[in-house]
Amino acid sequence: MVCRSADLRDTPRHSHARGQLIAANSGLLTIDTDTERLVVPPSHAVWVPSGRLHSLRSHGPFDGWSVYVSPSADVVLPGQALVMRISFLLRAAVLRAAGWSDTLMPDAAQARVLSVILDEIAGLPRERLALPLPSERRLKKIAQAIADDPADSRTLPQWAEWAAIAPRTLTRRFAAETGMPFSEWRQRARLMRALELLSAGQSVTSIAIDLGYDSLSAFIAMFRRTMGVSPSKYLVDRDRSL
Repeated sequence: MVCRSADLRDTPRHSHARGQLIAANSGLLTIDTDTERLVVPPSHAVWVPSGRLHSLRSHGPFDGWSVYVSPSADVVLPGQALVMRISFLLRAAVLRAAGWSDTLMPDAAQARVLSVILDEIAGLPRERLALPLPSERRLKKIAQAIADDPADSRTLPQWAEWAAIAPRTLTRRFAAETGMPFSEWRQRARLMRALELLSAGQSVTSIAIDLGYDSLSAFIAMFRRTMGVSPSKYLVDRDRSL
């Protein structure tokens, strides 16, 4: 099933009996699950497995589409929520399917298009736009505070004192539960907030200041390291996709 949206989105926590691929043509979405926060910029999509609780909201006007996939589909699909870059082939196949009238039994040509969609979902390249959340109570408290205010400049020892946890324990367990060192996780949180602010039209310089970077060049270097392009190039590419 394919559906389109061109409105602001703010959907409370819910789940689906089928897997869902949520794609952005323009605008930016954030998806929250029990274990992570995911950012979906233009030309990307997020895969949410069936039964996974999640909420979503858009930052400014949003245009996109969704594909719903039955758990009985004859293809191995990702078992966790993740962000993917949309291929031209997937976009074209989805647009073709969106023009069909509702039918329970696709004909042979439609079935081939559906197979292309499923194969593309299964094989699309994954992007590093997820912010995994730790499950331990004190670590989750720290992670949520940073996600809410990525510009908070407290050091690791200061965060440890605030959450009543030993610094060495914080370092060891945070990396074990999130798959990345504390410093890298905080940079990822700042990147995701930067994408939200860029989508809202805020300047690159003011974003760097708001996120607590010592210099504009340090912010640009962090952005390029993760996204592969500078913030200004990201905006150009985004505008071309609108």
